[in-house]
Amino acid sequence: MHVHLRMDWFNVFLKVWILLAIIIFPVQLFITAPYGRHFNTKWGIGMPNQWGWVLMESVSILMMFGFFLFSIKEKSTVAWFLFILWIAHYFHRSFIYPFRTHTRLKKIPISIVGSAIFFNIINAGTNGFYLGYLENYDENWFFDFRFVFGLLLFMIGTYINITSDNYLIGLRKKNEDTYSVPSGGLFNYISCPNHFGEMLEWIGYAFMCWNLPALGFCVWTMANLIPRAKSHHLWYKKFFVDYPINRKAVIPFIF
Repeated sequence: MHVHLRMDWFNVFLKVWILLAIIIFPVQLFITAPYGRHFNTKWGIGMPNQWGWVLMESVSILMMFGFFLFSIKEKSTVAWFLFILWIAHYFHRSFIYPFRTHTRLKKIPISIVGSAIFFNIINAGTNGFYLGYLENYDENWFFDFRFVFGLLLFMIGTYINITSDNYLIGLRKKNEDTYSVPSGGLFNYISCPNHFGEMLEWIGYAFMCWNLPALGFCVWTMANLIPRAKSHHLWYKKFFVDYPINRKAVIPFIF
């Protein structure tokens, strides 16, 4: 009875959390997140961009570790696999990616870092709690269509995300003080293939997990990345008069 009650309240919280992402999504389409090329002081004091990334992304590792590893519940092999995928992604985002970017002179508002930490506490916390305390996967789940399809999406998304980031990093390496129009591959169709790849990753992860916490994280990821991609796309169109007119922001041929 206690377990069912805990699960009921957990599901109610997650449904409200997902609904909140859907509600604020249209608002975020008209807000430019003030970091990187969009930084401004209206959002408060800034901090070094790279260390801001470390702080806000590493929270996802700590929350997942805390809930998953400190639970005494015996975990399935599937849960361990999903845990490792999460940790691998966020280890890269926390400790490798920030120091490969050429943004040493750029800042990110502390307010944005704080809001991202809050976002990651909830999303990593709910996913970690589910995998650590509530999961009941059996070995057959590895062969379920939803898991296989989700893993394929996750792998494709990871490849697109990392290769797109590598391309952008390479562009900035040539001249850290200027921006260039990216081209080739998915860049011929969308301005932000890196964001498109990351969305594919977490859509795939939601299919693999097939639970509300993973769905909630997927919805919030899209609610954050689509507006961010729109801001980048508009910036490109503003500063490059010859920017390809048929190129979309983040979803090929659509948006």
